[in-house]
Amino acid sequence: MRHMFFALGVSAMGHYRFLPLVAAVFVTGLVVSNIIAVKLASFGTLPLAGPLFLPAAVIIFPISYIFGDVLTEVYGYARARQVIWIGFGCNLLAVLAIWVGGLLPAAPFWNATVYDSPAAAQQAYQAILGFTPRLLIASFIAFLAGEFLNSFVLAKLKIATAGKWLWVRTILSTLAGQLADSGLFISIAFAGMVPKAALGQLIITQWLFKSAYEVIATPLTYVVVNFLKRTEQQDHYDRNTNFNPWVIG
Repeated sequence: MRHMFFALGVSAMGHYRFLPLVAAVFVTGLVVSNIIAVKLASFGTLPLAGPLFLPAAVIIFPISYIFGDVLTEVYGYARARQVIWIGFGCNLLAVLAIWVGGLLPAAPFWNATVYDSPAAAQQAYQAILGFTPRLLIASFIAFLAGEFLNSFVLAKLKIATAGKWLWVRTILSTLAGQLADSGLFISIAFAGMVPKAALGQLIITQWLFKSAYEVIATPLTYVVVNFLKRTEQQDHYDRNTNFNPWVIG
C-alpha cells in the first residue's frame, strides 16, 4: 500500500521539479489559515466605513489563491485539481488531529505556570483550536467552491486571451473565487446569527480585502510564474481538459 501511494505521487508530480514545492506552499497556507482564523484582528479604520475587523487568516489565506493561480497557469487545471483535493485532505486530517487532541485527558501538571488548573488549560485549548460543526462545514464547502471556481475561470481566460495579460486572468479569477469563498463561508457559518445587513457587509469586506491582496501580489505572481515556466519548460493550456472537480485522477 505504501509503495502504491508513493508511485501515485511520483507519477503525479515527480517529473516536475518545483510542483511539490508549490503544492506544499498551497497546502500550508490553507491549513495554517484555518488554525489562526479563530482570532479576529483589527486592521485599522477605513474612511466612511469605520473600524475594519477581519479573521487573522486573511494574512495568509490569499496565498493559497495566489499559488492556485500559479498551479493552473503553469501546470494546468488537472494538476491544480489534484493539489486542491490534497489540500482538502490535509486540512481534514489537521482538524481530526486537533479534535482527538482535545478529547485526550489533560496531564495534572499541564500548563501549571500559566493556568490555575488543567481544566482551565483545556478550556483555552478548546476556545482556540476547537471547531464547531457548522464552521467546519462552511469552511470546507467554501474552500472547494472558491478554489475550483478560481482555477476554472483562470484556465478558461488563458485560452480566451491566448496566454496574454496574466494580470487580468489572475485578478478576475480571484474576484470570482474569493466572492464564492467569502459568500458561502459567511452565509453558512453566520446566517441567523447576525443581521442580514451585517452579513452582506462581512461578505463584501472580506471579498474586497482578499482580492486587493491578490492585486498587490501580482508582481510576485509574475516572478513565480515566469520562473516556473522557464525552469519546468511547461505552459499548459486547458483546451481538452475535463473540468469536472470530482475527477481526481
